[in-house]
Amino acid sequence: MSRTDLLPDAGPVLPLRQAIYRAGRDYKGGITALAFDMVLDNDTLQKKLKLDEERRWLNPDELEEVIRLTGDSRLLDALMRPAGAVWYRPVPVPATRDALKAVGKLLGETGEFVAAMHDGAADNVWELREVVDLEQRGMDVIREILGIMAGARQAMEDRNHG
Repeated sequence: MSRTDLLPDAGPVLPLRQAIYRAGRDYKGGITALAFDMVLDNDTLQKKLKLDEERRWLNPDELEEVIRLTGDSRLLDALMRPAGAVWYRPVPVPATRDALKAVGKLLGETGEFVAAMHDGAADNVWELREVVDLEQRGMDVIREILGIMAGARQAMEDRNHG
């Protein structure tokens, strides 16, 4: 088993193979623990997650297990990016007046941020850091709003069934 991290200081945007590798390495207990939880031979999983291995690859069921067990956001991003889709993990937050005000404040801050990026938009030359920052802020807003929606639904269902 290699203890050398082959992908040091990985950034937020990874190709799928690198995202799977990183999800395995960062799993609590590492690839060994992941293999144990998947009821898979450790050596077999090591080889399937290896970055330069072309002959071995996770089968669809194993990939699904890695996704389920790790829940790694970089892996989810790598899976969704080619389709231009956004993933969301529902985390209900109370749909209170204060929560709605917080989303309003977040939307205001995001609006100010976007307005401040007028240099990139003016000449239509966007730098990678600007685009990544804009995407992250957009995802934050979407997740906040969806969290409040999930919280409102949960509160309604608790009241109806409780």
